[in-house]
Amino acid sequence: MLRLIDTHAHLDEVENVHPQLEQAKKIGVIAIVAVGSNYQSNTKILEIAQRYPRFVYPAIGLHPWDLGGFSATEVRQNLQFIEENLISAVALGEVGLDYDKRVVSRVSKELQREVLTQLLEIAKRCSKPVVIHSRYAWKDALHMIQNAGINKAVFHWFTGFSSVLETIIDYGYFVSATPAGEYHEEHRRAIKEAPLDRLLLETDCPVMYGRENRYQSQLVDVLRSLKVVSQIKALSEAVVAHQTTVNAVKFFNLDLAL
Repeated sequence: MLRLIDTHAHLDEVENVHPQLEQAKKIGVIAIVAVGSNYQSNTKILEIAQRYPRFVYPAIGLHPWDLGGFSATEVRQNLQFIEENLISAVALGEVGLDYDKRVVSRVSKELQREVLTQLLEIAKRCSKPVVIHSRYAWKDALHMIQNAGINKAVFHWFTGFSSVLETIIDYGYFVSATPAGEYHEEHRRAIKEAPLDRLLLETDCPVMYGRENRYQSQLVDVLRSLKVVSQIKALSEAVVAHQTTVNAVKFFNLDLAL
């Protein structure tokens, strides 16, 4: 059986999480990085990770989408919680920028950049890798990570320009492949252009995928991500599974034998 790692799942949003975790184990998943997006989310992620040691690994963060409903005091409280608890996590994430007009109408670009600057400073102080959301903000997110001196970053579900991707790879950063590679041309291009030793697999579950046929993703859909990379790169699933698992273990410094 192939050994797989789902490097980005929102387990705090998954209903009946235990059965999904058991199903994931049955298809070869050996680890899941559960990402957080705010105080409540981070707290739940840390609790889930404690229940499933050496299988669920927590990453805690503050998602740009969540900033719109927060006061300045609430933002400070979230940042303080992250700094105090990041030692218990394998990464800072999910954090980043989102310049979609629906998001910017609620959360200004300036506020997003201000908060991300502080988050990256925390990651730098704690020597943790960063999981980056960068929709329509690929250049700005990359420049901020470079300027912050972050050594390890993964651009989750990357759909940006080839020129930005080239710089991401040149700096030793990663991008992740999702089931959206089945139909999303920009994401397919990123998977094709990124070398295999700079790719991670993820589900982003329980997000919705598809265009004509929509479905809510589950942890077992990491197999879809695997198949997408295998097909696009014309490599065997075994080769892709092995390399992406090695990548994930090293990137997140997971306590798993390779």
